[in-house]
Amino acid sequence: MDRITAAQVFVTIVEQGSLIAAAERLEMSRAMVSRYLAEMEKWAGVRLLHRTTRKIGLTSAGESAYQRSLKLMELAEEMPVQQSLEAQTLRGLLRMSCSQSLGVSALAVAIPEFMRIYPHIAVNLQMDNKAVNLIEERIDLAIRITNNLEPNLIARPLSTCHSIVCATPSYLAGKSTPKNPVDLTSHNCLTYNFFGKSLWLFEKQHEHFSVPVSGTLSANESTVLMEAALQGAGITMQPYYSVSSYLMSGQLVELLPDYQPQAMGIYGIYTSRQNMPATLRALLDFLVDWFATSPYWQQLMLKR
Repeated sequence: MDRITAAQVFVTIVEQGSLIAAAERLEMSRAMVSRYLAEMEKWAGVRLLHRTTRKIGLTSAGESAYQRSLKLMELAEEMPVQQSLEAQTLRGLLRMSCSQSLGVSALAVAIPEFMRIYPHIAVNLQMDNKAVNLIEERIDLAIRITNNLEPNLIARPLSTCHSIVCATPSYLAGKSTPKNPVDLTSHNCLTYNFFGKSLWLFEKQHEHFSVPVSGTLSANESTVLMEAALQGAGITMQPYYSVSSYLMSGQLVELLPDYQPQAMGIYGIYTSRQNMPATLRALLDFLVDWFATSPYWQQLMLKR
């Protein structure tokens, strides 16, 4: 087995505190993590970890192996990589799907950056709010905002979607400004009907609130609701990345600032880890890094 990978697995086990957490961090099966650990101990000739039902700890030999593994990983990172050569040789078509709001606000910036690194990879981006069938639609990667992951698909976390409740000053003029979530029931709320009955969820100081809202406009695309809100049609709950510029300009006003709408995960969804195309792996790795480090994205999320 690859000793550099084994060292990485061993370090991750130590730093995460368990084999299960390491498996999740590395996107490996627990069986594979256990196998790498067994190989490390076989090479060392001694036990490297004390294991109990609650935690793991390093043996004296394990502490030495941990330090050597860190050095091995540092050396591996310093070795000349073939990234530029790989970028020139990887080619093919990747089919993606995402919501319109995330496509416009994030992927319209991220994907051109990816294509500059991998000039021979073509990307077909389909924007649709419905949860498409990846196999039937021949989608390689779906970017979804959800807290309900499908068990038969693989999900790689990319970022977090924070939302905000807002309206225009013209809509609020002459009306009672909501002070708590219940006050929303007396307002015209622009609702997202993809999830069925509109139940808006909030949290304040670890206390959870839910309020059923309704209004004269519903849609299955948040950008439609945002545009309607900008015309003074009502109150909308929007991803912060979609409305941050309108909040800064004063076109929209944040409501209920002490109540945090339920956050949702942003995930890269695909069908299988086995025989993953190198092009898809390159795109996934790029997006994980982009959402974590892109100044553009970080600026959109600055409020949070």
